[in-house]
Amino acid sequence: MKKQSNLSRLMCYAGKHRILTYLSWILSVISALIALVPFWYIWCIIRDVLAAAPDFSQAQNITRYGWSAVLFAVISVAVYIGALMCSHLSAFRVASNIRKELMGHIASLPLGVTERYGSGSLRRIVNTSSAATENYLAHRLPDKAGAIATPIGLLILLLVFDWRIGLLSLIPVILGFLIMIKMTGSGMEQKMREYQNSLSDMSNEAVEYVRGIPIVKTFGQTIFSFKRFKAAIDNYERWVIAYTKALRLPMMFYTTAINGVFAFLIAGGILLSRDSVTNELLLNLIFYIVITPVIGTTLTKIMFMSEDSMIVGDAISRIDEVMREEPLSESLVNNEPKDNGVILEHVSYSYDGKKNALNDVSLTIRPGQTVALVGSSGGGKTTLANLIIRFFDPQKGRILIGDIDIRDIPKETLMNNVSFVFQNSHLLKTSVLENVRMGNPDATREEIMRALEAAQCTDILEKLSNGVDTVVGGDGVYLSGGEQQRIAIARSILKNAPILILDEATAFADPDNEVRVQQALSTLSKGKTVIMIAHRLSSITGADCIYVLQDGEIVENGTHSWLLEQKGAYARMWENYSEAAEWKIAKEARA
Repeated sequence: MKKQSNLSRLMCYAGKHRILTYLSWILSVISALIALVPFWYIWCIIRDVLAAAPDFSQAQNITRYGWSAVLFAVISVAVYIGALMCSHLSAFRVASNIRKELMGHIASLPLGVTERYGSGSLRRIVNTSSAATENYLAHRLPDKAGAIATPIGLLILLLVFDWRIGLLSLIPVILGFLIMIKMTGSGMEQKMREYQNSLSDMSNEAVEYVRGIPIVKTFGQTIFSFKRFKAAIDNYERWVIAYTKALRLPMMFYTTAINGVFAFLIAGGILLSRDSVTNELLLNLIFYIVITPVIGTTLTKIMFMSEDSMIVGDAISRIDEVMREEPLSESLVNNEPKDNGVILEHVSYSYDGKKNALNDVSLTIRPGQTVALVGSSGGGKTTLANLIIRFFDPQKGRILIGDIDIRDIPKETLMNNVSFVFQNSHLLKTSVLENVRMGNPDATREEIMRALEAAQCTDILEKLSNGVDTVVGGDGVYLSGGEQQRIAIARSILKNAPILILDEATAFADPDNEVRVQQALSTLSKGKTVIMIAHRLSSITGADCIYVLQDGEIVENGTHSWLLEQKGAYARMWENYSEAAEWKIAKEARA
């Protein structure tokens, strides 16, 4: 199958606006050719001046020629503006459609894919890559059409007035063109790819560095504490310096060649005027000295356009790379789970294809049962919860809700049956009301208020200037972690899904907020199948079953009292937790 060109790929996103792209090229060519007409009038002015010398009063057509030159210059600019208007309308539509399609596709991808790319890299692909296509369509393609038309028109002008001087002036142009081809060859495409990779690496590492600034300030460390970020900057520096040095010599020769046209013209003038200097020779020589710099400017434009073409090619390849990522499969049959029981059968999952985050995990959660997942960090607790939510699919085994494989449950149906509260709940920059309404878009204001009351959010609303209509994050309105958590719980209460997943829901709450969050969770959990991920073991002692995960495997399961009797992994965790709690209480007493 023949590979589509970059332009063909971009036109797929243009829709009906693609005609504007082609129209912009036509108008740009017309503008470029009209822009050459003033040079003919300049030739006429020089001719009349030389013919009238020394009595310049005889040159009566100079004013008419001058205004004619101005008129055609203005027309050229007006036509070029029309070309840019057409190209920009098409370019904006293409960039907008690329962003929409990319974001829609990214939203359908498993969470593991987005984590592999990194937020900085994905943001760069969505914003910078689409912006590169916009600049390419809006400016570079119309300019390229005009830049191709200009040399053709100039070649005619150069050969019409005096073909001998015209050929002489073409020699440095040909030399410059050959050097330009050498600089912008296939090697340049690879260099552009390396350049974009370096920028992408810096973007990713910069995001991580900014997130870690509080730690840097707290411990008085420097940027050297973030070795990967510094390594990314150093790598970019080495690449840019090496690339600049590699282009230094050819760029010097190119600049010398295109600016050396005057030397050729002067030498040619001397050779052609050995016998006598005629007005015609002087006229053509002056005219060629005026017009030939346009060739050098045009060549330089073409050179930078070739570079932009490689940049947009790299941008499209990065966009296609994301678009090739497989989204989660969607069931075409509206399978509705018969109950809210959850079953995992021999489930395995790996983030990197090497070590399993979960390894052959099997468990059964009966409808209405409350279970807890505990274990050390990296044991697989959050991965297990994410698989149940179907943020990604297991590579082995299957997960069932109500005896139906979750891959056979439509996404919307699955989301209606599962609700979750993460340890770090984020609120959108909109009103509290709209943040809670996300749990049920059809909910009335009264239903939302009841959900907020059940989630122990009354004190939050009382201190907000506009109550439930206050915009979170606007006008200096910010909520603590515990307060955000309670609003997130209100959202889940409003959703009223039969399966509830709690991932360290009280992790960022202060003591007062923790009590309120626990009360809200108690209301939320009534009559539901609850899966709790917890590090605070005191919060899960009443669970129907506790599963202990280590290195992606379940090593123990049972009730709190039964697990303590076994004196195994859970008993050791409980002992360490109790010692830490006693140490904290003793410390507070001394204070």
